[in-house]
Amino acid sequence: MKELQRLEMYHEEIKKGISVVMFSADWCPDCRVIEPFLPEVEAKFSNMTFFYANRDEFIDLCAQLDVFGIPSFLVYRDGEEIARFVSKDRKTQEEIEQFLSSVSE
Repeated sequence: MKELQRLEMYHEEIKKGISVVMFSADWCPDCRVIEPFLPEVEAKFSNMTFFYANRDEFIDLCAQLDVFGIPSFLVYRDGEEIARFVSKDRKTQEEIEQFLSSVSE
């Protein structure tokens, strides 16, 4: 998973293909729970490019996008948001994969 470094990188990267941006933070316990299985999720959805956005570094973007709970996933196709899995609840591998399956069809 590529880590977004700058806001310009975010805007540039979501322009091509299907991009999944995961908003997270180092201090978030629910985010740490999903970390071990994220490589497996990425492998299953190899048609998508995954990006990690540190919520604390992109706080203005989170506010602009109404991302108030983490971990959260926003999916873009050629720069347009097509789906989001945004909530403050802990997410399971099954829930994340089900969400990504619904947008990859």
